[in-house]
Amino acid sequence: MTKIRTALVGSYAQPEWLIDREALRNRLPARILTGDMWRVSKDLLQEAQDDAVLSILEDQELAGIDIVTDGEVRRESYSAPLANAPEGIDREKVETLIGRAGKPNKVPLISGPLKRVSPVHVDDVKFLRAHTDKTVKITIPGPFTLSQLAVSQYYKTPEEVAMAYAEVVNEEMRDLFAAGADIVQFDEPYLQARYDDAKEYGAKAINKALEGIEGTTALHVCFGYAAMVSDKSGDGYSCLPLVSDINVDQVSIEAAQPDLDLGAALNALPGKTIMVGVLDLGDETPETPEIVADRLRAALEFLPPERIIAAPDCGMKYLPRESARAKLKALSAGAAIVNAEL
Repeated sequence: MTKIRTALVGSYAQPEWLIDREALRNRLPARILTGDMWRVSKDLLQEAQDDAVLSILEDQELAGIDIVTDGEVRRESYSAPLANAPEGIDREKVETLIGRAGKPNKVPLISGPLKRVSPVHVDDVKFLRAHTDKTVKITIPGPFTLSQLAVSQYYKTPEEVAMAYAEVVNEEMRDLFAAGADIVQFDEPYLQARYDDAKEYGAKAINKALEGIEGTTALHVCFGYAAMVSDKSGDGYSCLPLVSDINVDQVSIEAAQPDLDLGAALNALPGKTIMVGVLDLGDETPETPEIVADRLRAALEFLPPERIIAAPDCGMKYLPRESARAKLKALSAGAAIVNAEL
């Protein structure tokens, strides 16, 4: 029987014993590697992160989630590990940019040609793959968003930065699939936030990163973490026609918190499998399975079940763990209600 599958978008609530949640709530994670949000000493950090991944995997499996991730548990910020990994990033200096939430944020300074010298998230995939038989997804920042979260003294234009990061991302993707990933997802929130630049070169950069890639690919487009961006307009997805021209198999959209016009959004993405956001992460109160089911029934008015993946709106990083667990259970139970009706 064809059914609606369930998945995380990417991040999940990190354990309180691992991350300084008070610091997380009060400032954006830097786009550089700081190490100052971990509660665990550096010499014990990898073991602690391994344990955290296993606990997060257990939350997903107990809830009955079909497509699992590592919850980005090893990252202070979703973009920092890959953004700062290439040769060409200045190791002595950083820059500051105003982020999409209107706050200053430290970002990498590019002082030379970007070149990937070693894999970044391959060991993460191998660890996850070794501990589950479920479909495994790994998330990485996309090249357009990476270009918006860096300052370059070497490249003359932001487009050149995006194209350079596209080559880095392409190499990383190849190794992620080789390591056992079933799905590799690009996080590209800046497609929505900076649509004019996205039209000019964003889609071009993402498609460059996808060249020659064999494997299921996904693209997450969002308004930003609910903890940082509370005003999410239901008609704010002007970038979706652009997204339809990007050569990915799946697209993740926020639909619950912004009360999205599903017809307009889904009709703009013909041929794509859609991760439909049915969990509002702006409210810590868990949805009931019936609420999730109603939101999925609305999506079924426009898409067949095989093209729907039920998911949270965005990453669950900023939720209390108890709330995240309950929302995942509602996600799975709501999908089960609808699947029984098919």
